[in-house]
Amino acid sequence: TLKSSILTRLHAGYFRISLSLACQALLWKILRRPSPSHDDSLPLEHLSHVIPHMTFVIFWGFTLLVQISLSFLYILRCFFHFGLVRAEFQHHVGVNYLFAPWIAWLVLLQAADFTSDLPKTTLYLVLWWAFAVPVILLDIKLFGQWFTTERRFLSMVANPTSQLSVVGNLVGARAAAEMGWRETAVCMFSLGMAHYLVLFVTLYQRLSGGDKLPAMLRPVFFLFFAAPSKASVAWKSIAGEFDIGSKMLFFLSLFLFTSLACRPALFKKSMRKFNVAWWAYSFPLTFLALASSEYAQEVKGPIASGLMIVLSALSFLVLLGLILLTMLNTERLF
Repeated sequence: TLKSSILTRLHAGYFRISLSLACQALLWKILRRPSPSHDDSLPLEHLSHVIPHMTFVIFWGFTLLVQISLSFLYILRCFFHFGLVRAEFQHHVGVNYLFAPWIAWLVLLQAADFTSDLPKTTLYLVLWWAFAVPVILLDIKLFGQWFTTERRFLSMVANPTSQLSVVGNLVGARAAAEMGWRETAVCMFSLGMAHYLVLFVTLYQRLSGGDKLPAMLRPVFFLFFAAPSKASVAWKSIAGEFDIGSKMLFFLSLFLFTSLACRPALFKKSMRKFNVAWWAYSFPLTFLALASSEYAQEVKGPIASGLMIVLSALSFLVLLGLILLTMLNTERLF
């Protein structure tokens, strides 16, 4: 039946769609934020008037609807096809995408812009716990396997999607910092960055685990700069300013993005036929645009502002293109 077909094909990787939408909503929220200096000569000050509030609310609501729909379908998959969910959990790539639903919820929570003191409310606190605890539990399970289970050593299973676990910690850290929970934020940030360094070195050495990634999943190489991009924004929320640490992480992510952008042949095989994996291009670009917007607000120079505009426009165009392609290829996805 149609319902059974949808549930069997809908894996956790589909949450890349709602995650990309949520990241774009968060970017719009930050771009709409007036500059602290209220300097009309700054591009960020003009951008705050480009995106109408009602447009943002509609887009945020649409993202929420997509996330709720995907979550409902995946819950049904857990009930009616639990064996498939268990297979995802045991797969070296699929298990990493189990972080995606919770990351999407956390980003969507941070993107909410209904009141300035929302992070201080009880509702925000309850939702943070609801979305952050699964990330922590997955951390304990996954990170523990990396150095205690012989067949699950990091050198055997590491692949670019493994960085989603890092992104989950960094997104949770930023949300905690927004609530004023600085110690919790530092804890999650430290956990995420420690494993990012180990992952980066492991993947850089191209050990056996990296060879297990199918060609169609090569868009996930964009996760290489997603983690440091999000880390720079998370550290800014913790430290209270876009300091040297945030800038170093931003420059690293910019370098990694440039390195990948200069190697289009790497993605040639994955671009032959539309696949939901293409959505892995979107949210890392938006994370980079988020970091560039924070950098431009701190530096206030023409180069920084120009970079922010270019990356923000690029992330929006990629998202728009993916939405159109998804609408035209719905039968291939479900």
